[in-house]
Amino acid sequence: MIVSQLQKFDNKRVKVYLDGEYAFLLYLGEVRNYHLQEGQEISETVYNEIKEELLPKRAIKRAMNLLQKKDYTEYKLRQKLSEGLYTPDCIDAALNYVKSYNYVNDERYASDYINYYIELRSKNRIIQDLTSKGISKDILIPLMEEAYANRDDDIELNQAVELLRKKKYDPDNCDFKEKQRLMAFLARKGFTTSVIKSALSLDTTDC
Repeated sequence: MIVSQLQKFDNKRVKVYLDGEYAFLLYLGEVRNYHLQEGQEISETVYNEIKEELLPKRAIKRAMNLLQKKDYTEYKLRQKLSEGLYTPDCIDAALNYVKSYNYVNDERYASDYINYYIELRSKNRIIQDLTSKGISKDILIPLMEEAYANRDDDIELNQAVELLRKKKYDPDNCDFKEKQRLMAFLARKGFTTSVIKSALSLDTTDC
């Protein structure tokens, strides 16, 4: 393999291209230590050391640093590492490591998210949020069903009514145009048509 290009990425790092294709991102000191120069061949020994030892360890360290600051789903952590220009095999190594210690657990993440937001957001909004974070429906739906089955109250109706209160909704003095606007507002929050109609039909004296 020939080092076809050493492209400056920032003040400390360089994108290394081998045989015309992007291979990996290295620090300037590493480029010097490995004696990488444009137009010259990279030995198999050096290539394997970079790909199998140096970069996987760096990806693992980066993943651990990210997880110290906040919880991530597997999909979002993979996305974050990809933004750092780690190669797919390095990302796989990092994900396998953190998952082996249960540092990343999509089921736990989804359960915590549902329990935190169940009082604050509609069911559809929670589903939308978690699917956008890469949580699969196989994990998500059973957790949602369990969480809502454990509730004695109609939590979504309560949420919709509370939002209408904040909008100063008065069912006795609300014209068609205003009601349509409120219906659209609740729909954007993820509430179903049946919940919206029920909320609008209630005589909330606090409005």
